[in-house]
Amino acid sequence: MEENEYDDPEFFKAYSNFPRSVEGLKAAGEWPDFKKTLPDFTNKSVLDIGCGFGWHTQYAAQNGAKSVLGIDLSQNMLKVAEEKNQFSNVHYQRMPMEEINFPKNSFDVAISSLALHYTPDFNDICQRVNNCLTDNGNFVFSVEHPIFTAYGNQDWFYDENGQITCWPVDHYFSEGKREADFLGQKVIKYHKTLTTYLNTLIKNNFSINGIVEPTPPERLIKSVPGMKDELRRPMMLIVSATKVRK
Repeated sequence: MEENEYDDPEFFKAYSNFPRSVEGLKAAGEWPDFKKTLPDFTNKSVLDIGCGFGWHTQYAAQNGAKSVLGIDLSQNMLKVAEEKNQFSNVHYQRMPMEEINFPKNSFDVAISSLALHYTPDFNDICQRVNNCLTDNGNFVFSVEHPIFTAYGNQDWFYDENGQITCWPVDHYFSEGKREADFLGQKVIKYHKTLTTYLNTLIKNNFSINGIVEPTPPERLIKSVPGMKDELRRPMMLIVSATKVRK
């Protein structure tokens, strides 16, 4: 199984000190909006794609899920998730999202937080999720916003005094591989347009319930340096969809 940057010791150390890695969902600016889009988890079987430290798997279990499976490519991520796990019905498995191949009707809900921009083929993932969801099952995910991923390096433009001038958007319709600067390392991501995200879901027998371009809550804007600049351009996109009965 291939490795990824999150299993690099130096990068993972830096990531582990990231505020949302330390404080969990309360430090995630998009969480209030993401939470609103989630379905009722009561007695549901849940798949978390790219589960990371397991914050969302824990939330699902806390809110009545019957069973929760978190999958991730990173051994380091899964090790931390296992250490944090307090629920006997929450389990973790090392698996790339591109290898999802669970039996039909395995899950009532599939969720994913900031993972799907790491795969080059969103259509393939939608097919795989659809195949293992029950009819009327929910698929809720967040990704980095296409405006955020288009230019590639994911940094502001600055003036001669080091002050932010604007966020660059270029080559928007040229989908594909980008090299982003994150925590001092080059990280490979895959840019997709808004059209691709939404139409791919529709093509794969999903009905779109809603989309959200989340903004940080006021408490984070006031308490976290630089967070106010997140109101200048969308950083994330949240999509809620339901598998349509054929």
